[in-house]
Amino acid sequence: MTSFTDLGLEDNLLHAITDLGFESPTPIQEKAIPVLLTGVKDFVGLAQTGTGKTAAFGLPLLQLIEANHKYPQALIVCPTRELCIQIHNDFKDFKKYKKQIFTEAVYGGTSITAQIRNIKSGVQIVAATPGRLIDLIERKAIDLHKVKYVVLDEADEMLNMGFRDDIDFILENTVNREATWLFSATMPDDVRAISRNYMNKPVEITIGKKNATNANIEHQYYMTSAHLRFDALKRLIDFNPDLYGIIFTRTKAGAQEVTEKLSKEGYALEPLHGDLSQQQRDRVMRRFRDKSLQLLVATDVAARGIDVDGITHVINYELPDDPEVYTHRSGRTGRAGKTGICLSICHSRELYRIREIEKLIKAPIHKMDFPEAADVCRKKVQSFVQQLLQTETDDEIEGFLHTINSDLALLSAEELLKKIITLQLNPFLESYKNAPDLNVKRIPKEKEIRSRSDENRVRKSDGSFKKLFINLGTKDGFHKLNLLQFVLNESKLRNAEIGKIDLRELNSWIEVDTKNATAMASRINGKKFKGRVIRMNEASHTRK
Repeated sequence: MTSFTDLGLEDNLLHAITDLGFESPTPIQEKAIPVLLTGVKDFVGLAQTGTGKTAAFGLPLLQLIEANHKYPQALIVCPTRELCIQIHNDFKDFKKYKKQIFTEAVYGGTSITAQIRNIKSGVQIVAATPGRLIDLIERKAIDLHKVKYVVLDEADEMLNMGFRDDIDFILENTVNREATWLFSATMPDDVRAISRNYMNKPVEITIGKKNATNANIEHQYYMTSAHLRFDALKRLIDFNPDLYGIIFTRTKAGAQEVTEKLSKEGYALEPLHGDLSQQQRDRVMRRFRDKSLQLLVATDVAARGIDVDGITHVINYELPDDPEVYTHRSGRTGRAGKTGICLSICHSRELYRIREIEKLIKAPIHKMDFPEAADVCRKKVQSFVQQLLQTETDDEIEGFLHTINSDLALLSAEELLKKIITLQLNPFLESYKNAPDLNVKRIPKEKEIRSRSDENRVRKSDGSFKKLFINLGTKDGFHKLNLLQFVLNESKLRNAEIGKIDLRELNSWIEVDTKNATAMASRINGKKFKGRVIRMNEASHTRK
């Protein structure tokens, strides 16, 4: 078995990772670290989230940085502030015995003045989100002329969030970089385009299959009627009393609604979405990490970059519009070699989405039946009894026993246990009396599934389509039909054929027939919507 000492790392880094309890490198670390330590110019590392990519690029960076030069030498660009903070914290651990190297995390939602002051004090490594970094560049508050290494972490996520132009801008402003290292869970065409445009014959390492999901994750789906979705969620949580996980919703409103309903039922959880301030998000994440919370209810944008040890389950309360988002949701569990479960709740008209996701992740998603109410109650009682057995008693309690011994002596052990369970669990058990069967009795035939996969196609055409990106989404108040109307009206191309619309929170992808796509992009790009400049451009491939 390969050890970290075999990878060429210097002693002070080996001491730091030993202190962290790292015993042997993960596959991406084993393959990437020796290559990156050579100072290789360009590199592409493809591996699922939770496989140790931060150490794979972080340890080589810390060894290659010149500590006596107090200016930015390495730039790490990542999609979200949560991931930015996580990378910064990991680097602090890695450089425990390299006190002369300083790092800074720059991201939105907190004081830019403090970040500028810290950068000017002499940091060698900067981790940044694209928006805040561009703000610093435009203010001339950061000097990138001496940056040697640029790392693009979670590159596919950044492109999914609409940061393509930002990445181009950043790479064009690091003109003297000697190496570009790109790490990604998947390799869509847009990520490949960055490699093609900004790298020169990069070394490419793939751990597992491209676009495949983590083999440590069990994928399951449960089918129910749309109006029973919340009951289905509650039953899955109740049947897994030791569950520690994240529930994903499509929208902030959905996250808030699910949180409020479950909170009334007594579950320990909080929402995580874009309307929370940085201080509120930090508080929620702190409580989740120390397991004061059993569950997070999160939107995709808020949850990107979350790296929390020991998450047992990811629950898709609603399937994502974009199948690639599924890989990032499921990647929150099964991390660092541990196993995890990704559960999806869907109704029959969404079965085609399950098939699309299976093709993308190259793994089966197993259909499961909802447990019956009696099984849920039995599981709850068993869990409570185990908690009872594991509870440590307090010696002070003995002082009160003599006052109740005479009363309890009349009860057998079985009667006493029945009373304790009734007192503790009766409301829960009552809630499952007459609980409905949540399973859908009729599964659509494959022919019907295929025809329903075109439900979200607003118009059909036998011609070819081009895929257009637009930086408008549900956060701007759009749904599929009014976004369709908006682009047709703004482009004045009312006869254009529109194919599939993938609507996301911050941006969308629209298929437009080839003869009208270029004209639509040029007519809408640069216009303003509620004071914000619209970006609309073509993807790099067409669909027939």
